[in-house]
Amino acid sequence: MDALVIAGRQFRSRLIVGTGKYKSFAETARAIEASGAEVITVAVRRVNLDRSKESLLDYINPGKYFLLPNTAGCYSAEDAIRAARLAREVGLSDWVKLEVIGDERTLHPDVQATLDATRVLVKEGFVVLPYTSDDVVFAKRLIDAGASAVMPLGAPIGSGMGIQNQANIRILREVVTGVPLIVDAGVGTASDAAIAMELGADAVLMNSGIANADDLVLMADAMGHTVLAGDAAYLAGRMARKLYATASSPLEGVVR
Repeated sequence: MDALVIAGRQFRSRLIVGTGKYKSFAETARAIEASGAEVITVAVRRVNLDRSKESLLDYINPGKYFLLPNTAGCYSAEDAIRAARLAREVGLSDWVKLEVIGDERTLHPDVQATLDATRVLVKEGFVVLPYTSDDVVFAKRLIDAGASAVMPLGAPIGSGMGIQNQANIRILREVVTGVPLIVDAGVGTASDAAIAMELGADAVLMNSGIANADDLVLMADAMGHTVLAGDAAYLAGRMARKLYATASSPLEGVVR
């Protein structure tokens, strides 16, 4: 398979995993290892950046994983911009997975605030990967603003409902061509990740689908395999759907 390319940087894995909701840092590290992911999101507001006490950063090898700061928990463009700047100031990264939440109950993004923050951060030299809705108009605006990826939700964050907006993801796949399309949120099990990839996503980002599984290490392993399978299936091209049956074996040459 071809590498996933974001802002000119290549990654072998098309699975991106979050690091929240785990019971311990050790458990997080085991799940990440099993997933085969290379890009790991780290919530700026939830990690001890000054290393004054035990931190997730003590369990993740920055030489092996690419750390992607996440502005999770931000409800305004200003807060998200501040979090991104903090991550860069402490040397974490000048890349940011930008989240600006617009509704506390659904955790849907505030797309206008996300667009505003994207414009500011891109001007400041950040590589911005924004979490957004499946609105094709705003996807175009984010790309025009300099976003290095478009990351629409497949279902509400942490819901595990699977990809509820398949038609919109297909439309986005046709429109979003200059940067990666990464499905972010909603994946509950491996088949959900496969569907996202079969719809044409370049990658899938997940957290709860792994962290909330009964056997999270086994689920992480499953997610890594299924993203590969889904990508291969998309590239292979599925057979056409038909209303009636078609014999698997041709009738020509049958002995009568």
